[in-house]
Amino acid sequence: MGHRARALLARPRGFRELSPSGAQVPAEHIPPELFLAGYPDGIRDIADRLRSVVHEAVSEAIERVRTGWRLIGYDVPIGRRTRYFAFVAPEPEHVHLGFEYGIWMADPDGLLQGAHLDLKKVRYTTYRLGDAIPTDALVRYTREAAELARLGLGARGTPSR
Repeated sequence: MGHRARALLARPRGFRELSPSGAQVPAEHIPPELFLAGYPDGIRDIADRLRSVVHEAVSEAIERVRTGWRLIGYDVPIGRRTRYFAFVAPEPEHVHLGFEYGIWMADPDGLLQGAHLDLKKVRYTTYRLGDAIPTDALVRYTREAAELARLGLGARGTPSR
């Protein structure tokens, strides 16, 4: 990890130093590439592929680093507001592509994990170095996740799992 990335990640929660003068900006302004700089090359590559899946599936998605959760989050515009619907979460050994309303999602390919952890809403997929990434299926899942986020709570119905 470079000096700049270490300095950014070492600052107090919510703000990160971006200039030698000590100027601070809100954490959401950290570029995803800088956030990912602290991870091994292979993990960065997987994260970038999963980011591409989200962008392909939901081109209007708003991407921003959420340092408190240590992930890249995605919001979908709903009128003048936005709603969080997906994330790419790198870890030293693997990367998750997750869906905030995953419990309501269909899972025809059996990709979603998280039910075994008794997560209330979130479901996710996990990829390690060398794993095949089923891009077409993940694009479908991500589109569904964005559509679920656009629906109000009452319109989502009964969770699938």
